[in-house]
Amino acid sequence: MNSWITLKDLRFHAHHGVLEHERLCGNTFVVQLRMAVDITCAAQTDDINEALNYSEVFEAVKAEMAIPSRLLEHAAMRIVRRLFKEFPQIRTIQLKLEKLNPPMNADIRSAAIEVEVDAEDVMP
Repeated sequence: MNSWITLKDLRFHAHHGVLEHERLCGNTFVVQLRMAVDITCAAQTDDINEALNYSEVFEAVKAEMAIPSRLLEHAAMRIVRRLFKEFPQIRTIQLKLEKLNPPMNADIRSAAIEVEVDAEDVMP
């Protein structure tokens, strides 16, 4: 059975960016997260200890978003590595990290990085 846990539209004010004023003032970032997990035990037992606790996942993402990075790529892969480390039941992560209204002198809603990573592909 394939099963996914999805967390949508996680919003953070963070200080990621190449430009100095981005790191000083910050910006709004949105995270979309989809994680492949086996829900068989949780579905049978109705026990949170057998499930991926998405509240704990959110707290891990929040902690990583609080650490400034110049590049979205760096922040995204930090989140992925932490989630695989703290939640070994995750097999695959699809993550989109979006910066709203990026400072690029253009009429643009956002710029984003999207990754899909399998647990066995992550370097320590």
